[in-house]
Amino acid sequence: MKTSRIYSTAQDLLSIIELLNIARPVEQLADYPNSVNLQELMQSITVQANTNLWFDGDQLTAYALVDEYNNLLFDCQPDQLDLLGNEIVEWGLNHVHNDAETLDTNCRASDTARVEFLESHGFTKTPTETISMRRDLGQPIPAPALPTGFTIRSIKGEEEAQALAELHRAAFGTDYVTTEVRQTWMRVPDYDPDLDLVAVAPDGTFAAYCMCSISNEQNEVTGKLEGQTDPIATHPRYQKLGLAQALLNTGLRLLKERGIKTAKLGTSSDNIAMQKTAHAVGFYISHKIIWFEKATK
Repeated sequence: MKTSRIYSTAQDLLSIIELLNIARPVEQLADYPNSVNLQELMQSITVQANTNLWFDGDQLTAYALVDEYNNLLFDCQPDQLDLLGNEIVEWGLNHVHNDAETLDTNCRASDTARVEFLESHGFTKTPTETISMRRDLGQPIPAPALPTGFTIRSIKGEEEAQALAELHRAAFGTDYVTTEVRQTWMRVPDYDPDLDLVAVAPDGTFAAYCMCSISNEQNEVTGKLEGQTDPIATHPRYQKLGLAQALLNTGLRLLKERGIKTAKLGTSSDNIAMQKTAHAVGFYISHKIIWFEKATK
């Protein structure tokens, strides 16, 4: 019997991640939302209340959630998308927050089936893309070069989440990352504080950070040894000093020491400075993620 219900227990998160691992091609397992993203998202009561699950008997066949920023995120058994697609989109439209004018979603530019599905359901492409980049850690990694008086260290713990969140907001001019959001990033099972790096100015101010990570669970599923080197943020007062590049080179070395073979990062197509910095330390573009929107009224 086919049924659906709202997310209710931590077991549901495990079932969603299991579905993601089954439903997606291996090369798309790290795409947003991946297992780490879902672990972060499901720490929010709001997101839990806006996550729906579809079942065929006891088998989870699809999930969909609307996050706090009105992004519709979903995965579905391939043979179920035609059956559940309309319901998933309609469910998303009925769960937007704060009278949002659009419901947003994304997919790989190369995923023609998902692109066709979204366009056939009234979603239109936006100009912004997410640029996904990779770096082979078998290639030489330069020693970090810092301005005089600056240092790089790992963060000490959640007591520094507020300062990191303030740095992020100043760097990007948005209010997205609160102290609570930063703490959720630090509470996922594979979080390693030694890989959460901050560049400190001579007066002790946090000037930039780079949050590196390794998802052991994801690597076990893919059979690869990959690590992440984002998000990265530099306070406007300290930009153009080479801090992001120094942080990246530090993170790349730490990942390599842990046996990681490939580093990844993602950035907006609008963030030309970050793309240039990534290219400068050996990253190349692996694929692009398209963002879509659909009017809610």
